[in-house]
Amino acid sequence: MKFLIMVKATKASEAGIMPSEAMLTEMGKFNEELANAGVLLAGEGLHPSSKGVRVGFSGSTRSVVNGPFSATNELIAGFWIWQLPSLEQAIAWVKRCPNPMPGDSEIEIRQIFDSEDFGDAYTTELREQETRVRKITEDKS
Repeated sequence: MKFLIMVKATKASEAGIMPSEAMLTEMGKFNEELANAGVLLAGEGLHPSSKGVRVGFSGSTRSVVNGPFSATNELIAGFWIWQLPSLEQAIAWVKRCPNPMPGDSEIEIRQIFDSEDFGDAYTTELREQETRVRKITEDKS
């Protein structure tokens, strides 16, 4: 199973306050543990929402709203993608994580859909297309 691990934003992260050297060191050690255990597939920090946009969809119309976005507790400051056998193991790893923010913080865990989750709607043609797309992206990295 793959999981998206999301570090929730705080007022400090939205203000662009960068992590300390000590925080970066702790997080680097944790990331190295994840990588050595074969858990880590990807992970990055995100710029504040003031540097982002949201694209809204209504039928064929698209609208763009520039950040910053006000609901800080619903914003993401960083993420990992992990591969683990269970949600329980993802929770156990998150509990080992250094606090990602200087004060109180929160990390959300969400399972990523796998092709089997879509059942019969995920046809042979769609599986073949996914295989082609994955090959293209792997070849470019």
